[in-house]
Amino acid sequence: MSPDRSPGASGSRDQEEASPLVAAANEFLEYMQVEKGASPNTISAYRRALIRYLDFLRIEGIEHPEDVAAEHVMAYAASLASREAALSARSISQVFSAMRMFHRFMVAEGICQADPTGTLPSPRMPGRLPKALTRRQVEKLLDAPHGGNALGIRDRMILEMLYATGMRISELCGLDIGDLDVENRIVTVRGKGDKWRMIPFGSVAAESIRRYFEDARPELGRRGKTSALVLNNRGGRLTRQGCWKIIKGHAEAAGIGDIVTPHVLRHTFATHMLEGGANLLVVQELLGHASIATTQIYTEVTRDRLKSVYRSAHPRAV
Repeated sequence: MSPDRSPGASGSRDQEEASPLVAAANEFLEYMQVEKGASPNTISAYRRALIRYLDFLRIEGIEHPEDVAAEHVMAYAASLASREAALSARSISQVFSAMRMFHRFMVAEGICQADPTGTLPSPRMPGRLPKALTRRQVEKLLDAPHGGNALGIRDRMILEMLYATGMRISELCGLDIGDLDVENRIVTVRGKGDKWRMIPFGSVAAESIRRYFEDARPELGRRGKTSALVLNNRGGRLTRQGCWKIIKGHAEAAGIGDIVTPHVLRHTFATHMLEGGANLLVVQELLGHASIATTQIYTEVTRDRLKSVYRSAHPRAV
C-alpha cells in the first residue's frame, strides 16, 4: 500500500482512489481519536498496524471488508508470530488489538456483516478507569461558552446535552430536530448497531435547547435548510470532529483541557448518576451498553471516590 493511500492520509484525490478497506480504516482512526479519545501515540500505533495489515490483504487480492475471512486473519497472525517478523509479544498483542477493534468497528457501523477476528487470542491489557470531572469542573466547562452570540448559545447547548444525557458525540451530531421532545424532555438517540434508545434530560438542558432554537439555530441555518439539530457556522450538520474541537476549546478556556477527552462528559454522566443512587441497569440503558459488564467499570470509579472521601474525612482512616 503506498503511503499516500494509507489509513489517515488526507486529500480528496487520495480519498477517491482509496479502496473500501482503506476508507474504512480512515474512518476507524477518526472514530478512535474523536469518540474514544485515544492518545496520539495509540493512534500512530494503530495506523502503523493497519497499514501493514491492509498491505497484506491487498497482496492477497482483498480490498473489500466483506471479503476478509478468518483464514486471512489467521494467516496474517501467523506471519507476525514468525521469527522473520521479530516482533515482541507486546507488539503482536497491540497489532491483534488494532485488528480486532477495526473489524468490530466495521460491523458496528454496518460496513460489513461479520467479524473474522474471533479466532485471534485476546491480548490482556491493563484496564484503565474512565476519568470523570468533579461537579465544580463540570460547572466551569458549562460556563465557558460566551452566551451572547449564536455560536456561544449553540456550544452551551452541546455541553449541556452531553452532560445531561451521556450521549456519544457522534450520537448528538446525528440528531435531527424531530428526535427531540422538548416539552416532555425526551430525546430519541440512534446508537451503535442502529439501536435506538430514549433518554430523558433535565430542565436546565431543556432551557438551553429552547434558547438555541429561538436565538441561535435560525441564524446558523439561514443559508440553507436541514433537519440536523446541531449546525456548524455554515448552516450544515456539525461533524463529530468539529464538535470535539468545540469541546476541547472550551475545556482549555476553563483550565481543564488536559483532563478533557471526547468521552469525558459521558463518563461524568455515568459516574454522577451512580453516585446519586441510580440503578446500574438504568445507567446501562441510558448509555446504550449492550453488556452490563461495560457499565460496571463505573462502579469502580465511584468506589475509589468513596474511599478517597473516607480517607480524608475519618479521623482513624489513616
